[in-house]
Amino acid sequence: MTRVAAIDCGTNSIRLLVADVDPATGKLVDLDRRMTIVRLGQDVDRTGRLAPEALERTFAACREYAAAIRQHGAHRLRFVATSASRDAENRDEFVAGVLDILGVEPEVITGDQEAEFSFTGATNSLDGRSDLGKPYLVVDIGGGSTEFVVGEEHARDARSVDIGCVRMTERHAPGSPATPEQIAAITADIEAALDDVEKTVPIRQAHTLVGLAGSVTTVAGIALGLDEYDSEAIHHSRISYEQVEEVTTMLLNSTHDERAAIGVMHPGRVDVIAAGALVLLTVMRRIGAREVVVSEHDILDGIAFSVANQGQDKA
Repeated sequence: MTRVAAIDCGTNSIRLLVADVDPATGKLVDLDRRMTIVRLGQDVDRTGRLAPEALERTFAACREYAAAIRQHGAHRLRFVATSASRDAENRDEFVAGVLDILGVEPEVITGDQEAEFSFTGATNSLDGRSDLGKPYLVVDIGGGSTEFVVGEEHARDARSVDIGCVRMTERHAPGSPATPEQIAAITADIEAALDDVEKTVPIRQAHTLVGLAGSVTTVAGIALGLDEYDSEAIHHSRISYEQVEEVTTMLLNSTHDERAAIGVMHPGRVDVIAAGALVLLTVMRRIGAREVVVSEHDILDGIAFSVANQGQDKA
């Protein structure tokens, strides 16, 4: 077993995984898995730049993660940055700050690379499930972008489009509840993005839809009636289209305070969860999916596997 650390820095959250990985068998044992809402992508869609306060929130989380990595004795670390830092004019400030704190440069990966990591992380634990047909469609709903990946044992076709929950909320529905006009505007953006995805990714061919990231897991937790967030209960749960539709409708018509009072809701998702749920619902409607298989394993796990297989020595 190789002890590795993986960090995924997205538009809304930054997450850490320290794990023991066996590259030969693909077994991964969690030692530390945590998430911090930092909203790195705050206003990036409008200004094209990372806000100073967003950078400081992110660097504070990096300092906390550096301590955890040292505590667990992980000697290999890979730091992957996604949509917000791809889009920002001042990404060099972000890179310099991370290098100073963690000793590695963040890899500002492409959407296709992001999709590959997500697919590997999500589907590795589904191998051997005779009740889930292939190909899989893995949908990773992030803050700035959403990744679509179709494949069997490996990713075959992938596409990343800019319909993340933070981006859609800031662009169309910053308040709550959402108005019919705002819902229509978000839906139109999602539908246009799906038209684009279908030019290169055969999403309707999938036999199993696998949903990843906080919007999907939060919808699942609400649908399951959980009083508080429970990763074990949520992981590999199967949520029907009707349940997703019911939860999405409720979220779109809720006030900020009503969403905040939901037991499974992370405070950092309160204002963006409705848009994320609407992305999931619209995807399910487009491909005719009767259910979504929810995975707590995602891009973080894919990054960890890549570190164990290749390694990036931590400075």
